[in-house]
Amino acid sequence: MFRALRGVRTCVLAVLSLSGLAILELVREQTGTAGFFVGLGLAVLPVPPLMAAFRWLGRAAPCPWAQLLFCFGWGACTAALIAILANDFATEWITAATADASAADRLGSVAVAPVVEESAKAAALLLVFAFRGRQFTGPADGFVVAGFTATGFACTENVLYLGNAFGEDLESGAAALDSVTAATFFVRIVLSPFAHPLFTVLTGLGVGAGALSAGRVRRIGLPLLGLLTAMGLHALWNSSSRFGEYGFYAVYGCVMVPVFALLLWLAVRIRRRRLHAVAGELAVYAAAGWLGPAEVPALVSMPARSLARALARRAGGRAAGRAVALYEADAAALALLRHRARHGGPAGEPDFAGRERELLDRLWSRQATAGPALARAAALEELLPPRLHPLGPVESLERVFVPPARRSGPWTPATPADPSSNHPCALPGGDGVR
Repeated sequence: MFRALRGVRTCVLAVLSLSGLAILELVREQTGTAGFFVGLGLAVLPVPPLMAAFRWLGRAAPCPWAQLLFCFGWGACTAALIAILANDFATEWITAATADASAADRLGSVAVAPVVEESAKAAALLLVFAFRGRQFTGPADGFVVAGFTATGFACTENVLYLGNAFGEDLESGAAALDSVTAATFFVRIVLSPFAHPLFTVLTGLGVGAGALSAGRVRRIGLPLLGLLTAMGLHALWNSSSRFGEYGFYAVYGCVMVPVFALLLWLAVRIRRRRLHAVAGELAVYAAAGWLGPAEVPALVSMPARSLARALARRAGGRAAGRAVALYEADAAALALLRHRARHGGPAGEPDFAGRERELLDRLWSRQATAGPALARAAALEELLPPRLHPLGPVESLERVFVPPARRSGPWTPATPADPSSNHPCALPGGDGVR
C-alpha cells in the first residue's frame, strides 16, 4: 500500500513538472517573449500579499510549506494548462457547431470556463485531502489550500492577459496611460486580484467542512456544494461585462465586494475559533502534566510563538529554533485532533489513539528545548501572571535554552496527573478523549 502511494505521488509530481514546462512554452508562444516577461513582472505583484494573507489564516496550525507550494504550482501550471487547452477546444468545437465565433466565445467564457477552471483547481484540494488527510483539520485548511491554488492559477492567467495586452500596445503604439496593458492591469491586478481565490475558497470551505463530517452524504455533498457555488459565482463574474455598460461595476460592487467582505469576516472568525479550540484542548494536556502551565498561553499567541522561536535560535542556533517551530506545529495538531475526536466521535477519528501517541511522543522529545522558550516568550509578552514567571532575574538565556543533546544529564519530564502511567499519552481518566 505504501509503495503504491509513493508511486502515485511520483506520478503527480511528474505531471506537475511536465505541465510547468508546457505552460511556460504555451504562454510564451501566445504572448511573445517580450509580452511574457512584461506580463510576468506585473502578474507577480499581488502574489506575495495574497500568499501572506492565506498563510496568516493558517498560522494557528500551519500547513507545511512544501504542501502549499505544491498547491501554488498545481494552480499555476497544471490547472492553468488544463484550462487553456479545454477552453480552446470547447470554443473551437462550439464555433464549428454554430458557425458563430462571437457566440462561441460568450458561451465558452460563461458556461465552459467556470466549470473547467474550478474543477481543475479543485483537483489540488482533493489530492491534498487524499495524501495529507491528517493535516486537513477543517475549513481553515480548505481556505488556505484553495487560496494558494487559486493564487497560482490567477498568476498564470494574468501573465497571459497582460502579455497579450502588451503585444497589442506594441502593434498600435498606444501611450502608456491609454494602453490596453494599463487597463488590464487596473482591472485584474488593482480591482480584482482576489477574484480567483474568492471562487476557489468556496470549494475549499466545502471540502474542509466535509472533512469534519461523519456522515457520508455530508462528506460528499458539502464539497460538491462548494464547487457548484464557486462555478456559479465565477460564471456571474465572467458574464458581468455582458450586462450592459455598467454591468461589470454592478456585479463588482453588489456581489464581489460583499462576498469578499463576508469571506474576510469568516476567515477572521475561523482563525479565532481555531485558536480558542487549541487553547481549550491544550489546557487538558497541561492539567495532565504533559505541557507546562506557561506553554499554553504562548502556543495560542502568534507573537509569542514567533518570539519563542527567536529566543531559541538566539541561544541554541537554528536547530533549536526549528525544534520550537516543530513543537508549536505538533501541539496545534494535537489540540485539533482531540477537538475533532471529541466532536466527531470514533467515526470521525478512527485512529485517534495512535495519532495522539505519535504527536505526544514528538512533543515529548522536544519539550526540553521548546518548553522554556515558550514559557519565557509568554512572560515577555505578559501573558502570564507573576506566579508563573519562568525565570528569575539573574538566570541566563543560555542556561535555559541549551538543547537536550548538550545537557549533562537526561531530561526528566513533569510527573503526569495519573502516576500509574509513564507515557505521555495517558490523560486523567485513562483515555485520550473525554
